[in-house]
Amino acid sequence: MTDRNQQLFDRAARVIPGGVNSPVRAFRAVGGTPRFVQRAQGAYFWDANGKQYIDYIGSWGPMILGHGNPVVLEAVQKAALDGFSFGAPTEREIELAEAILAQVPSMEMVRLVSSGTEAGMSALRLARGATGRSKIIKFEGCYHGHADALLVKAGSGLATFGNPTSAGVPPEVVQHTLVLEYNNIPQLEEAFALHGKELACLMIEPIAGNMNFVRASVPFMTRCRELCTQYGALLVFDEVMTGFRVALGSAQSVYAKSIPGFKPDITVLGKVIGGGMPLAAFGGPRAIMEQLAPTGPVYQAGTLSGNPVATACGLATLKEISKPGFWDALSARTRSLVDGLSAAAAQAGVPFSADCEGGMFGFFLLPELPQNYAKVMTSDSPRFNKLFHGLLDRGVYIAPALYEAGFVSAAHSAADIAATVDAAAAVFKQL
Repeated sequence: MTDRNQQLFDRAARVIPGGVNSPVRAFRAVGGTPRFVQRAQGAYFWDANGKQYIDYIGSWGPMILGHGNPVVLEAVQKAALDGFSFGAPTEREIELAEAILAQVPSMEMVRLVSSGTEAGMSALRLARGATGRSKIIKFEGCYHGHADALLVKAGSGLATFGNPTSAGVPPEVVQHTLVLEYNNIPQLEEAFALHGKELACLMIEPIAGNMNFVRASVPFMTRCRELCTQYGALLVFDEVMTGFRVALGSAQSVYAKSIPGFKPDITVLGKVIGGGMPLAAFGGPRAIMEQLAPTGPVYQAGTLSGNPVATACGLATLKEISKPGFWDALSARTRSLVDGLSAAAAQAGVPFSADCEGGMFGFFLLPELPQNYAKVMTSDSPRFNKLFHGLLDRGVYIAPALYEAGFVSAAHSAADIAATVDAAAAVFKQL
């Protein structure tokens, strides 16, 4: 056998469940052999066979500057020489916290952790501790990490609570989780009418990235904010994916342009703030955040929280994306990709819809953009699999799953976009 990717996958399957350490990497949804990455630089990575790909997952979002950015590399190398981990506070933790708060005014304080799952789980505990309530609302198609209480699918009716979506999650663990349809205002209003006084929080991805790219409509987000305020529940924005990815002020700044005075109560961040290192955070107003230990009764801790190498990586990344002109250029590049793909699909007569914000994009093999998970599920999965492998064969790497958003970095050039559109046009003709 000469396929080094297959050799590695066979070897991995003997010692790692499914051969991967995160399920989507296994290519189960699209079929075929996962690509094992040997190295990456700029907008590209090279697999175990030495084949080059234009990378549109970017570690699922963090690599907003591209792989191996020299400024970030220098910061990480310098930090590593000083020590990998101390289990004690460092000045750089303060600097990163200050940099985050400077761009996200809804937060007055922030707690650093090591993963998006940890941040989401901790934000949920904080919301319950701060309000003294137990019940929560989440939305079908929104992913908030693999914490037990959030691995939930919709129940049989509006008055019933969710069912576990994973083995190992007892029903009683999710008995307080209500799962609603994304962008459904009447259902949202009815849920608050039924359960509003018992709700600790409403947790939402403002732009969902795990049912591909689906925006919460402005009217829907307006009602989320109004109802949370009316009933005393906290509005929790899961911006693990959208934070510093769709705008310098994150997705909440996008909604604030259309909803005067808009801001969430708690924000969950990850990915970009670590620049590719394991780092995440959650934050909010001082009165809420001071409920956390050691100043308050809500316990949360982590051995590697605020890791000195990860904070160096994240801080260098945030400094680079805060430079003048960065977001205009990134947004224009992403829009050129989306428009190019749309035009190529139209020319080939392939049903196609797409959207983007900042450096995040998504597309569907549907004539109109879906507004909820049920509509997303009507997308043509076999046709997407053909598109995925057609692009892969032509050196373009998109998410190996129909329901994942994509990412453009500052390292993607106009030539990279043009090559991607040309590859897609060739595959569209075959569809």
